[in-house]
Amino acid sequence: ALRIAPARWRRSWRGSAGALPASASPACPLPPPPLPRRFQRAAVLPRSPSPAPRCPPHPTRGFCLPSGTWLLYLPCTWSIALAAEPGCLPDWHTLSLFGIGAVLMRGAGCTINDMWDRDYDKKVVRTASRPLAAGEISTFQSFVFLGGQLSLALCVLLCLNYYSIILGAASLSLVITYPLMKRITYWPQLVLGLTFNWGALLGWSAIRGSCEWSVCLPLYFAGVMWTLVYDTIYAHQDKRDDIIIGVKSTALHFKEDTKQWLSGFSLAMLLSLCMAGMNCNQTFPYYSAVAAVGAHLAHQIYTLDIDKPEDCWKKFASNRTVGVLLFTGIVLGNVWKRKDSKNVEEPLENK
Repeated sequence: ALRIAPARWRRSWRGSAGALPASASPACPLPPPPLPRRFQRAAVLPRSPSPAPRCPPHPTRGFCLPSGTWLLYLPCTWSIALAAEPGCLPDWHTLSLFGIGAVLMRGAGCTINDMWDRDYDKKVVRTASRPLAAGEISTFQSFVFLGGQLSLALCVLLCLNYYSIILGAASLSLVITYPLMKRITYWPQLVLGLTFNWGALLGWSAIRGSCEWSVCLPLYFAGVMWTLVYDTIYAHQDKRDDIIIGVKSTALHFKEDTKQWLSGFSLAMLLSLCMAGMNCNQTFPYYSAVAAVGAHLAHQIYTLDIDKPEDCWKKFASNRTVGVLLFTGIVLGNVWKRKDSKNVEEPLENK
């Protein structure tokens, strides 16, 4: 453009571009004045794209993925809501404590998992960018961070009764050993279910002082079956990488029979929820929610494409809706108990 422009324009261009104010930085020159319209077609000025902003790395991904925290927290809410007095809403203070505890323990679990799997994560595309695998933080820094997480979680646990403190501390062995299970067995999702649904026991004891096993065990078993459903779906995202690096999962074990297995787990979950409801005198809204959960799971399984990672992730993430549906049904069912008790009392008073 400068070659074909008149001399007066060339002088204007060079003079403006070269003369910088004293306060301006040479690294950031002022833009040149625009060319006349008849020379704008000839001047194609390249524009360097701005690099995408990169967030600072976190020692763990546990705070970055809310789905896992929800799936850890929701079984706690089921148990707390079931333990509420008839006609009453669940205790919001206890729900808040368990929410904080879920965030902390989910983060601690992710830190432990990343520490065990840092060599495996380097070989998988989806996990190679994790801070430990990428070398952005050291193992010592991870230990320090883990210590902080567990210390804060202990503070939350100490707010509960003695029975719950002992019961909660007992889950730590599962939290630590779960990441090793994928090296040993094709059923690491079962161990994850035992770990993630511990809150189904702990929530009831936090309210009542101890576990009512006729309610807590069916609820706990239902949660374990639910985890087998959603984490098997999740595991299908990484099955190709898992085969290469030698990691085991239910996704690799079930293969093309995955939908049949998931259907069986879902049926066992629904039956267990019905048993837990009957043992604590739940009402119509509760069983309506159980039916809605069954419909949701059936739609998940029927439409699942195990060979598409993006579809597996979508189905996995939708399980938060399953947990919220059940929690809502428990709360409404508990409020409904008060209505039923009034209907029983009125005929007695008339007599």
